[in-house]
Amino acid sequence: MIKGKEAYLKKLTASMYIPSIEVGKEMDGSTPPSVFIGSWNYPKVFAGPMIAPQHGDTVIMDRPESWIPEKKTQEEIIKYRLNLVRGKRQVKVTSLENRFVEKLQDISLASSSIESEAEFSSEPKGMSLSDEHTPFGPSAALERFDIGSAKWDQNLEKAFYDDDLLAANAVHDLHESGVPFSSIQKAFSVGALGTKKRRRLVPTRWSITACDTALGKGMLEDVRNYDVIDCCQVREFASLNNYYAVLLLPTAWQYEWMEAFLRIMGNEELIFSDYETNSGKKGYSRVGGCYYSCKMAVLEALAREQKQAGAIILREAYAGYVPLGVFNVRENVRNAMSQPAQEFEDMKTALQHVSERLELPVKSFIQQSDLLKDLLKSRQTTLSSFS
Repeated sequence: MIKGKEAYLKKLTASMYIPSIEVGKEMDGSTPPSVFIGSWNYPKVFAGPMIAPQHGDTVIMDRPESWIPEKKTQEEIIKYRLNLVRGKRQVKVTSLENRFVEKLQDISLASSSIESEAEFSSEPKGMSLSDEHTPFGPSAALERFDIGSAKWDQNLEKAFYDDDLLAANAVHDLHESGVPFSSIQKAFSVGALGTKKRRRLVPTRWSITACDTALGKGMLEDVRNYDVIDCCQVREFASLNNYYAVLLLPTAWQYEWMEAFLRIMGNEELIFSDYETNSGKKGYSRVGGCYYSCKMAVLEALAREQKQAGAIILREAYAGYVPLGVFNVRENVRNAMSQPAQEFEDMKTALQHVSERLELPVKSFIQQSDLLKDLLKSRQTTLSSFS
């Protein structure tokens, strides 16, 4: 029996094998720009660049924000990612003043792709799939690594040299300046943001959640000051073998995330969920980083519209789904929130509308929920209403 989302996804990714690119011990090409910082053996981690064995503009290979608007297929995204070769070298997270880490910072702050050369201790092998970070191709330890000249993004450069600015404030300022989330996260990960004494390398998986959390916290402070919406709304979006329904409620901020994985490995129908009330959440979410990515995406739109609402998000992942990282949640929910709002007089009619698009009966989500179930009870709406 599978207990919990993490165990399910480990079993799912272990069952998948997708051939990645084959390269020799020496290669030259272009980094999109892209880096990866591992978490194993923290605080002495494996860090390094990700390089495509092709020259020129490879930005699209590590720019998740572009994939859905440009209608990239799951197959195209996987091909981009498994063509990135990960070089790695063990380094202490506080050792920022060495040439290797400085090269990683050059890459992360760059405004465009950078020509790169690498020599590995052995031929890179394997591939990595994860629900937390985007996939990547084969990896190996680096013997030598060189890059061409890098031109830094002006906003990232300004944040790098402001070493009196708190990292959370730097993340917020960069977002306000229109810097893509993926670029902000990479800068955070290589220790290029924050006050001087607190800068360090941050594992990629942790840095993604840290940036989502910092942005969500700042936006929520603004959203709490806005008027509550005056009716129930539904916003929807589907891509990459997923369907998302965002139910916005005329209440003060509260939030529940529910995701169903339907018949991906066999006949399984599994729902995982987590929530927070208006008073906030304590501890790390039991469903992982997607909880914070979704929350940020919803709050980003509410802040933009200068509105406050409660939010219930239902996600279904279907056969053919491949874990691509939490960008999948963030960018799909962003796209859902950019759709015209469909308005309903109450929660029951809003949920009945969503139920027509779900493969699972909506009552399955209600039974799994905490927040949604309580909200329906308070409105004296029973499960039998959704039979």
